[in-house]
Amino acid sequence: MFQIKVGSESVVYTGDYNMTPDRHLGAAWIDKCRPDLLITESTYATTIRDSKRCRERDFLKKVHETVEKGGKVLIPVFALGRAQELCILLETFWERMNLKAPIYFSTGLTEKANHYYKLFITWTNQKIRKTFVQRNMFEFKHIKAFDRAFADNPGPMVVFATPGMLHAGQSLQIFRKWAGNEKNMVIMPGYCVQGTVGHKILSGQRKLEMEGRQTLEVKMQVEYMSFSAHADAKGIMQLIRQAEPRNVLLVHGEAKKMEFLKQKIEQEFRIQCFMPFNGETATIVTNPNIPVDISLGLLKKESALSLVPDAKKPRLMHGTLIMKDNSLRLVSPEQALKEIGLSEHQLRFTCRVHIQDSHKEQETVLRIYNHLKSVLKDRSVQHLPDGSIMVESILLQVSTNSEDPGTKDLLISWTYQDEELGSFLTSVLKKGLPQVTS
Repeated sequence: MFQIKVGSESVVYTGDYNMTPDRHLGAAWIDKCRPDLLITESTYATTIRDSKRCRERDFLKKVHETVEKGGKVLIPVFALGRAQELCILLETFWERMNLKAPIYFSTGLTEKANHYYKLFITWTNQKIRKTFVQRNMFEFKHIKAFDRAFADNPGPMVVFATPGMLHAGQSLQIFRKWAGNEKNMVIMPGYCVQGTVGHKILSGQRKLEMEGRQTLEVKMQVEYMSFSAHADAKGIMQLIRQAEPRNVLLVHGEAKKMEFLKQKIEQEFRIQCFMPFNGETATIVTNPNIPVDISLGLLKKESALSLVPDAKKPRLMHGTLIMKDNSLRLVSPEQALKEIGLSEHQLRFTCRVHIQDSHKEQETVLRIYNHLKSVLKDRSVQHLPDGSIMVESILLQVSTNSEDPGTKDLLISWTYQDEELGSFLTSVLKKGLPQVTS
């Protein structure tokens, strides 16, 4: 699997994977990386495979029964992966049962497998790694290199040949030679693309049109046993659950089956799922996160202000954002001023309100003071010696209108922290003062 990360955005591309452990490899696993996009294969989008142990038992039983009756078994495989797993399985079974029927593997593939598995020994499972020190598990005692002439030999045998879908190469040549004998068997251990010989015989076709308009009648037994390297539907859902992506894009699958899986992913995980056709462009909108370092002092201060902090819910943080050397830090305003070397400036809002009141200025101030005390019972309202009124940071000053002595001008000013209270006081005083009852 590959993870590509640019800034805070990331994409994970799975390639082929299997969430079930093999005899030579462990199960696929991914940490909770929460990528913006997970691109996953969906070969078996609607398939839930049965128990691996049952499949192995059935596979060995069918191979054993065929060779005991004198038949030949063809197992089409691809070069690496399932081939080595099935070789280990047969090698162990042949050793235990003391069987004499020869097992062959396409020439060159054993050497390649040994080279790659030795090179990437840390990728294999724990049992293989432990055994590798004393004995190479991929140097088989009962499995020999295959020669073309062996296909015509009499008697039972088992042959692993490439490619895995019987569409060309050595596996197709052997199949054509053995297909006419009902004692023989072909076991398809993996997925076959539509149109290949493998897909046709699995679909039940018994007469195949080959090159040169030749017709091949298939009398040999045909079995399908899924030892594929691809994850089934359960495994795909398991990987999505592990990674927790924001979006999923399905590739390498059949349209109808992918559509079913797409709906299941969207319903279960509540995320968008895409399945573009070959050559189609998919546009995925992301909301990139911008990492910000928060000063410890500000974090403690904000936590203290919160009554019941909930770690799972996002909260607003009030502070000053400093950008330096492509990094962002959120600090308290006091710390920001100190670091940047600036003086603090207070921004105040001012509003003028006209009130119809014929009393003297001192009496008007007293009436406003008493009115605000009754309206704002839970606030600090002060009558200052200079004749002004202070409510929190809000300052009220009264003066007589020069053109109309019966009108008083109120000058109200407040800081941005008390903007809500300042707006409220302005609306209260615009309604005028209550009438004095005698």
